[in-house]
Amino acid sequence: MLIGTGGIAVGLAIGSVAIVAAMSYALQRTADRSADSTVAAIQELIRQDGQPPQPMPIPAGQVAQLLDSQGRVTAGSANADLLVPILHSDELDEALAGARVEVPGDRALQNEPMRVTAVRTDSQVIVVAVPVGTFNQSVSLLRTVLFIFQPLLVLVLMVVAWRVIGASLRPVESLRSGAERITGAHTEERLPVPAAHDEIHRLAITLNDMIDRLARARARQRAFVADAAHELRSPLASIRVQLEVAQRLGDWKTVGDDVLIDVDRLSRLVDDLLLLARAESGAAAPRIEVDLDDLVKDVGARYATARVPVEVTSDGPLLTAGDPDGLVRVLVNLMDNAVRHARTRVRLGLAREGAHALITVADDGRGIPAVYRRRVFDRFTRLDEARARDAGGTGLGLAIVRELVRRHDGTVRLEDAVPGVRAEVRLPVSPNQP
Repeated sequence: MLIGTGGIAVGLAIGSVAIVAAMSYALQRTADRSADSTVAAIQELIRQDGQPPQPMPIPAGQVAQLLDSQGRVTAGSANADLLVPILHSDELDEALAGARVEVPGDRALQNEPMRVTAVRTDSQVIVVAVPVGTFNQSVSLLRTVLFIFQPLLVLVLMVVAWRVIGASLRPVESLRSGAERITGAHTEERLPVPAAHDEIHRLAITLNDMIDRLARARARQRAFVADAAHELRSPLASIRVQLEVAQRLGDWKTVGDDVLIDVDRLSRLVDDLLLLARAESGAAAPRIEVDLDDLVKDVGARYATARVPVEVTSDGPLLTAGDPDGLVRVLVNLMDNAVRHARTRVRLGLAREGAHALITVADDGRGIPAVYRRRVFDRFTRLDEARARDAGGTGLGLAIVRELVRRHDGTVRLEDAVPGVRAEVRLPVSPNQP
């Protein structure tokens, strides 16, 4: 506020000086034009008659003298002194050089200052004095008015600015105090939204949205930690029991084989947790041109000896920009689920769908009810015993698929395969695709 009002004060001061200077200049120009007009009229009289009439006819209020080459008064207006010249010799030289000389009014028997103009004509000099007291009073009055009212105006502006800025910042203070109250124990509280639909209103809405996202992220983090602890507890408890049994019975070989199975399960779970954490962190992986046709065929070849036949179909080369390892992990997770739950076969396909590449993985198993098809992409989601812990699943496969596909600007969803379920992954086709 101080900087703003200071700038206004400086601007008003500069403007006031400019106004006073402009008005003074305009009034002086008015007096000078009046004097020049009178000089021209006297010159015309001298040209016509050789000598102007006595007294010289001039506008009221002005004083005129006609001087000879010696500087003596030879003629004048009715109100002029015919004995003493208005200008002293040095002032006369200055006026003849083109300057306008201001002299006291008593030199011309006047009560106010005079602005004098002098012009040489042949062997004579015409001197015309114009009263400028009224002009000077006008300039002085304007200067006084500006000097008095400008500080008052600045003071009024400061008061108004103080009130306006205070009213404008009051919602900001409410936001600050509200943000100070929000802690980890009170994440349900939100910042107050001002009624005025202005920038602060939009800022409050944006901050509340941010708090909502942070609250959801914290809830997901807590759920993730709880789920991870729950998943890790079972194999750890199993390992502990087996070790205690081996300690009592001494059958270390059998127990060692069982412990290795649980350790492998723990390793897969930890690896999946780390991969999911990296995917959700948004860390950008290097992207290159990937031929999805080769990728689909390579992944399909891995399942040539799976428990059910795998059919691979492709419409030909399709390029997309992405991380080859991440895309392979997407297909492997989908194929593992499909092979695990299929009855007789699994179909892996690639086709172009407009500006997207469509990858499908379909099995003919029991399928998933429509109400649960979005839920299965959450971490550690298991719908029933048939789709639970069999074959060593960690419950993170589809969650990893969703995050990896999202990082590739794609989408994934589950549809009916009648029978079974079909996973559909859509990825943007590269601009370099023919």
